[in-house]
Amino acid sequence: MTDLYTQIANSPVGKLIVKNVGLPQPVALERFSAGDPVITGPVKFGAAPGGRLVGPVSDLLQSIGVEPPAEGAEMKAVVFDATGIETLEDLDVLQSFFSPVIRRVQSSGRIVVLGGPDDASPAQRALEGFTRSVAKESRRGATANLVRVEPGAEDGIVSTLRFFLSSKSAYVDGQVVRIDDAAGGPVESSWEAPLAGKVALVTGASRGIGAAIASTLARDGAHVVGLDIPALLDDLDAVTSGIGGSSLALDITEESAPRAMAAHLKAEHGGVDVVVHNAGITRDRTLGRMDHDRWRSVLDVNVIAPQRITAELTKGKGLLRRDGRVVGVSSISGIAGNGGQTNYATSKAAVIGLVSELAPALAQRGVTINAVAPGFIETEMTAKMPVALREGGRRMNSLSQGGLPVDVAEAIAWLGDPASGGVNGNVIRVCGQSMIGA
Repeated sequence: MTDLYTQIANSPVGKLIVKNVGLPQPVALERFSAGDPVITGPVKFGAAPGGRLVGPVSDLLQSIGVEPPAEGAEMKAVVFDATGIETLEDLDVLQSFFSPVIRRVQSSGRIVVLGGPDDASPAQRALEGFTRSVAKESRRGATANLVRVEPGAEDGIVSTLRFFLSSKSAYVDGQVVRIDDAAGGPVESSWEAPLAGKVALVTGASRGIGAAIASTLARDGAHVVGLDIPALLDDLDAVTSGIGGSSLALDITEESAPRAMAAHLKAEHGGVDVVVHNAGITRDRTLGRMDHDRWRSVLDVNVIAPQRITAELTKGKGLLRRDGRVVGVSSISGIAGNGGQTNYATSKAAVIGLVSELAPALAQRGVTINAVAPGFIETEMTAKMPVALREGGRRMNSLSQGGLPVDVAEAIAWLGDPASGGVNGNVIRVCGQSMIGA
C-alpha cells in the first residue's frame, strides 16, 4: 500500500513545506536485503565505569568489522554499556556521553543502551525513561532501544545486539529487551543463515504478515512449513513453493488439529525448531452489539488454538526440539485496548499472558517463548480503514509512518535465532514507538 504523504514529504518541495508548517517528517527507512552486513558505517561505543559488557561488545564490533567515528564525524550507531551505573549520581554519565553525539547519528541510525536488571537500583530503572526519550528525540529514522542483560548472560548478547544494530530492526523503536542467563549457555549462529538446517512452522502463512514471516525464515535458512485453512491452499502453495517450503492445510480451531499437525511434523521432518503462531482474525463490533460467535471465534483462532498447539508440541519429550523457539503474534491492541475490538484485544492480551505463563517451564527444556506486538502495519486490512484512522495510525509514532509486514517478520526471525536463547518471556512491540499503549 502506497503511503502518499511520505512520498510527498520526501520530495524537494514537500520537505520544505512540512518543515515550515511543522508536519511529521517521515524518512524512507533502510531495510535489510539478503547479503547486507550487520551495519555499514562507524559505531561509537562508550561505557560507564565498571561496565561488565565492554569485552563482549568490543569483540562483537570487531567481528563485524566496524570502526569508531572520526572526531566530530557522523556515526551510524551509538552503543553504550550502562551496566556500571549503580547510583543516581552515576546517571550524569548518560548526559556527558550522549549530549555531544546524539545529533550526529546518521539517517536510519541506531542507538542501543545496555543495562542491567531494572530491580538492581533506581538508577538502572531510570535507563528505561532515558532510552524511550532518546527514541522520541531521534530524527531521520533513527531508533533507540534498551537491552537489559542479567549477570551471567553477558555472552548471550550477540544475536540481539546484531539485530538492533542492523536494518532488520527498522521499525522497532523505544523497546526494552531482557536477556537472561540461558540454560545450557549461549549458542552460536551465523549472520547469513542463522536457521540453516532448522524446520519452522508458520500458521496463517498464505498472505500478509504470515507470508512475510515464511519468506524471512526461509531466507535465514529454515525449511518452512506454512499452514493455513484449506480454502486458502492455493495461496499457501504459492507462498511455500516460492521459498522451497511445504504446505499444510488445516483449520487450527478443530479439535484434532494439534494432533494432526504434530503427526505431520514428525512424519515429514522428525520434529520442529521454530513455531510461529501468526494466524489471527478480527470480528469487530462494540461489546454491546457483539454476539457470542464473534467473541468466541476470535479467541479460538488467536489464542486458544496456539495454546493447544504449543501444549501438543511440547508434551512428553516433545516434537519441539531443544533450543526450540515459540513466537506468538500479539498486537498493541492487546496492550492499549481498542474500541470496537474487545474480542481481538482480549485475545491479543491473552497471547502475552500465554508467553508469561509458559516461559519459565519451557526454559527448563532449553526452549524460549516470546511475542511480538505489531502496531500499524501496511496490509490489506489497514488499507481498508477510513482515511483519517489510517493516517492517524501511520503518523502517531516516533517514525511517523506505518511499518511493513517484513518488519514483523524480521523481529520474529531474531527471536527464532538459535543464538537468542537468553531472550525469553519478552513482548517486543514492532510499532515505530507508537504513542498508543506506550
